[in-house]
Amino acid sequence: MTSPLFYIGLHQPSDGKRFDRACISWRRLVRRKKAVGCGKVLIDSGAFTELLLHGAYRHGVQEYAAELYRLHTEGVVNIVAAVAQDYMCEPFMLGKTGLTVADHQRLTIERYDALLTELDRLFGGQCPFPVMPVLQGYAPSDYVRHIHLYGDRLKPGMWVGVGSVCKRNGDPSRIVEVLSAIATVRPDLNLHGFGIKLTALGHPGVRALLYSADSMAWSDAARKQGRNANCWTEAARYRDAVGQAISLPPAPWQMPLILVDRGAA
Repeated sequence: MTSPLFYIGLHQPSDGKRFDRACISWRRLVRRKKAVGCGKVLIDSGAFTELLLHGAYRHGVQEYAAELYRLHTEGVVNIVAAVAQDYMCEPFMLGKTGLTVADHQRLTIERYDALLTELDRLFGGQCPFPVMPVLQGYAPSDYVRHIHLYGDRLKPGMWVGVGSVCKRNGDPSRIVEVLSAIATVRPDLNLHGFGIKLTALGHPGVRALLYSADSMAWSDAARKQGRNANCWTEAARYRDAVGQAISLPPAPWQMPLILVDRGAA
């Protein structure tokens, strides 16, 4: 069993040259001309900040796609994948939008479809980098339902994001419940955990069920401890600590008993 890949979250694109893998919001890259010297960059859609602060997307799919196109064609970023503009499903996020989990799941798929279509149009064919679909929900059964709503969009072995889990880092078993529910229905999917902290990556079940993860928890920790929350050395220390955690040998853990309807529509 291989260790999950880890993408360190960065505020400053210029710090990318110090890392092999990074997760950077597209909003941080707007109008940037100089190449980000990072080997592999996962482009974040900025969804969490947009919905948290504004309750809706201020920027349409077309604007996001145009910026991704520019970043790729001008050689600014080596895009390993671009995350679709999803809708988180925590209760406080539903309160921001006034919508339901089902609404957020539907809108997440609509934005994924629209982004794929627009990128293919801009590139005059198939987009040269993958767009990462995101599974959304709150209860484990929500994620299973979302899998069925995606249908055949989710290809075998696809790299797929798992949203609305970052607030569960304090109790990694709750993350395991979500990942296990997904794996029960689609064990072939390569799952990416958004905002998965070091504490959660210490759980053997989380490590076993994830293909990759990202986190910018280093920044908040540095700020709370009176250090520079924008310094790349803080990010590097966190990356190294995560590297040690995810390299631990497999340890026994128990798959939670989750009753799911494999054929639910």
